[in-house]
Amino acid sequence: MPLFAACSKRDLQIISRHMQVLAVPAGTVLMREGDHGDAFYVVLDGRAVVEAAGRRAGDLGAGDHVGELALLDPAPRSATVTAASDMTVGVIDARTFAAIVRDVPALTGKLLAALARRLRARDREAVER
Repeated sequence: MPLFAACSKRDLQIISRHMQVLAVPAGTVLMREGDHGDAFYVVLDGRAVVEAAGRRAGDLGAGDHVGELALLDPAPRSATVTAASDMTVGVIDARTFAAIVRDVPALTGKLLAALARRLRARDREAVER
């Protein structure tokens, strides 16, 4: 999983110890656009659909992550994410996330890089319109 690629084995043990693993049935809304966000999700198995402003914005599969913006900035969710199949997700809440970032410095750089890629993609989309 690219987000955790720079983490050591010890770092990964810390992260996995704090991550709650949930089985999510197809059709479940993981997050709703406009709602307050307080959790970060890692797709361990299954598929999800991402919609923003009523339009399909993408798909998520094993190894993808979503929700990290809400952990860094308390603004409302920017998209709705719905399970397209039965899924297994890892969930880290905001309080736990803050502790993990302190204990696993490699995660901070990876997270910032992922956010930068997402921002660049949105900038390209805005220019193309």
